[in-house]
Amino acid sequence: MKINTKYGFALATLASAVGLASLPANAAQFNAGTDYTVLDNPENITGDKIIVREFFWYGCPHCYNLEPYMQKWAATKPSDVVFMQTPAALNPVWEANARGFYAAQLLGYQDKTHEALFKAIQVDGKRLFDQNSLAEWYGSQGVDQKKFNSLYNSFAVSTKIGRSKAGAKRYQLTGVPAVVVQGKYVVQGEGEKVPQVVDFLVNKVRAEKQASK
Repeated sequence: MKINTKYGFALATLASAVGLASLPANAAQFNAGTDYTVLDNPENITGDKIIVREFFWYGCPHCYNLEPYMQKWAATKPSDVVFMQTPAALNPVWEANARGFYAAQLLGYQDKTHEALFKAIQVDGKRLFDQNSLAEWYGSQGVDQKKFNSLYNSFAVSTKIGRSKAGAKRYQLTGVPAVVVQGKYVVQGEGEKVPQVVDFLVNKVRAEKQASK
């Protein structure tokens, strides 16, 4: 599906190829160009940690379908993996939800409201795509609406929005959900296969790190 500039979502089709690094013998095997994409200009991430970054939009049913699988994966991820949830801000409507996410995050409500907002939009059919409706909904979850509104367009939230946009551009994202592993590999889709591919790529990054030492 193509992105609708106002409310759309998409599963982008991406393709490239890469050789497989050494992986554990019992690891599932996945292929570049079919199961994941290798970026032509990967991000240079240093340090011992492996970064897994999930881009999503609350109005995307594919993201909602993927969420329980990613949550289950995150609960048992290896200690050397850092998992980051990043609300995509590819158009004004998506940006509204991203600002709400970051305002709630700064107020300490991310864990309480993240799945609940997905459900409110995807299951209950609520149209929560602007500041006023979001402030009211977050207020119903215990968030101070005055503080929420003061943060919504704040420098702190705008900085996070800028980073989200820059990341989406760097990773050549045209739709969500998208999971980026170590700034180099992009996995798109929904269902239990996505975290399986992520695990495959995490092992691949480990092997690459070891080989470079």
